Amino acid sequence: MAPPTPFTLKDPELFKDQSYVGGKWVEAASGARFDIVDPGSGKVWASAPDNSEADVDMAVRAANTAFESYRKESSRQRARWLLNWDALIRENKDDIATILTYETGKPIAEAHGEIDYALSFTWWFAGEAERIFGTVHQASQNGRRVFTIKQPIGVAVALVPWNFPIAMILRKASAALAAGCTMVIKPSPETPLSVLTLAHLATKAGFPPGCLSVLTTSLANTPSLSEKLCRHPLVHKITFTGSTRVGKLIARICADGLKKVTLELGGNCPYIIFDDANLDQALEGLLLLKWRHAGQACVSANRVYVQSGVYEKFAEMVRERTSKIVVGHGAEKDTTMGPVTTPQSLEKVAAQVEDAVSRGARVLHGGQRVDRPGYFFQPTIIADATDKMRLSQEETFGPILAMYKFETEAEVVRMANDTSMGLASYFFTKNVDRTWRLLENLEAGMIGMNTGNQSAGESPFGGIKESGYGKESGKDVAVAEYVITKTGTLTVDEHF
Repeated sequence: MAPPTPFTLKDPELFKDQSYVGGKWVEAASGARFDIVDPGSGKVWASAPDNSEADVDMAVRAANTAFESYRKESSRQRARWLLNWDALIRENKDDIATILTYETGKPIAEAHGEIDYALSFTWWFAGEAERIFGTVHQASQNGRRVFTIKQPIGVAVALVPWNFPIAMILRKASAALAAGCTMVIKPSPETPLSVLTLAHLATKAGFPPGCLSVLTTSLANTPSLSEKLCRHPLVHKITFTGSTRVGKLIARICADGLKKVTLELGGNCPYIIFDDANLDQALEGLLLLKWRHAGQACVSANRVYVQSGVYEKFAEMVRERTSKIVVGHGAEKDTTMGPVTTPQSLEKVAAQVEDAVSRGARVLHGGQRVDRPGYFFQPTIIADATDKMRLSQEETFGPILAMYKFETEAEVVRMANDTSMGLASYFFTKNVDRTWRLLENLEAGMIGMNTGNQSAGESPFGGIKESGYGKESGKDVAVAEYVITKTGTLTVDEHF
């Protein structure tokens, strides 16, 4: 049994620790539950139902039953419900942020920041709901007209990670609900409770039972339950955010049923600073992008390339500001960087630092675990990194900032693109000609130009290469992931 929660909510009704299926709070068929650990203390503080394959059919069928009526709701009504959901999340932001902090470890200020960012999606897609248009045009043959209509694809499944559970759900579910789809969510075992809170508020907002269901599960049951969801004949769309390795497995599974899939996978994102950049601007962008949630973001700056003329100066600027970071439990008032969310992340960043040092890198700051309960690692700056090191070839997903020196634009473009991934790239320069060249030459789905903050409801989000396919958020493209286009051809009698 989990102990009492280590916090008090303004609205205790927001704390939900059962799965949500067809508008009902339920346990797993087996009755089993799994523990939820606070990464800031290493202690169990809650539990949730450990659903398995046996629980999938009921959830999908409930979603399909809801879809049959929800698909016929007017776009105006769907927009109203999305705006109601948005308002309720805003109203309960403090409580949601508290739950989020104890699940992920991120500082309370960052939890609030995630919710503010996530709400850009509910607001945006409330508008998009009424702007899903078909077409009509004259055919190449006389007497014909060609029509297209957009219809919701059906039941969607969302498989989401633990690093931004509020943002991931609102980005995916808002698009699906705007399009007229229903959704079954499988949250990460580390962060089920914040997702359950969103489902509770969706129902309060007016969405009919079954429009949004949540199946919680342990790490052990995640692969089999996820595969069962992907293979279910009533599921027509899967959206996944996570590692490239798992994304490839999901793509293979979904290929058997020709399911429509959106994959937002790993990143190995370059962050490029030229001699002519505004270094203060580049520094502020980097610090926010790199240390947010202890570096646990797919769009985080993984490889920081600095032109030789400003390399040492910029390295010292980064070191000086990083030394002021306060590492601690996310709920503590002075904390500016919390723990990593899983013990596996600790092992990975420690191994990457050891590998880099063995290959000649300098540790400018940090490099060690923090001696306190929980999963803490010092914010670490690695100088003189090379492409032979593990941190160059892997997505770090932890608090390591690796710096590389370069001489020319052509050289850094080659280095930046020398990865199988292509999620995001960033660069800082005041050269307009270079700006246009880099926009076209960097191999990434998203390019930050003199900014490290490029994601919002109105901006298409998604990568290329082995960082996945499909887009989330943005005008038209995100809703398009949840609709089908049906073509009608009419022959008109022109003699009347």
